[in-house]
Amino acid sequence: MLRRATALLTRPASSLRAARAFSTDVAEAPVGNPSFNEAWKKVIPHIDPPKTPLSFMKPRPPTPSSIPTKLTVNFVLPYASELSAKEVDMVIIPASTGQMGVLPGHVATIAELKPGVLSVHEGNDVTKYFVSSGFAFIHANSYADIIAVEAVPIDRVDPSLVQKGLAEFTQKLNSASTDLEKAEAQIGVDVHSALNAALTG
Repeated sequence: MLRRATALLTRPASSLRAARAFSTDVAEAPVGNPSFNEAWKKVIPHIDPPKTPLSFMKPRPPTPSSIPTKLTVNFVLPYASELSAKEVDMVIIPASTGQMGVLPGHVATIAELKPGVLSVHEGNDVTKYFVSSGFAFIHANSYADIIAVEAVPIDRVDPSLVQKGLAEFTQKLNSASTDLEKAEAQIGVDVHSALNAALTG
């Protein structure tokens, strides 16, 4: 068993890549199911078969043989796109396991976001956003997709409103009588505490 594991670990990366493609390597032309399409045409000949999600996806660039100098970031919210295919030097993500720095060539990772500061570094320029929650998908080809439920540039946050909100949710937490009220108040305390830490830190 140990000998087999050693053989797998010493196998060249190129042979591993050939055996199992990365999930980010979407085929150029998604192949449909021919038998399904034939059956569909027999039942409903005047309507085209439905498309799969792959039909709407643009192919990702293949995983490069060398590490790129830039990280390509997509940062989206339910109502807006903050960054679209933006090439940056680094992003620092408030992951649930702690602050996570992402550079070009980062290992493929999925991370849950917690309330905190998302920093986007471009040379000497650093743009900071406060995010409430969401997910970050780091791909093996130096692409990062960050999806947040809410986000706001940190310089647009009013410290007095943060203090007021923290006091209100702390009072609600102390007076909560049901589990639902406690959970809602605790979320408010967590978010406002993270906001306060982002402003004072």
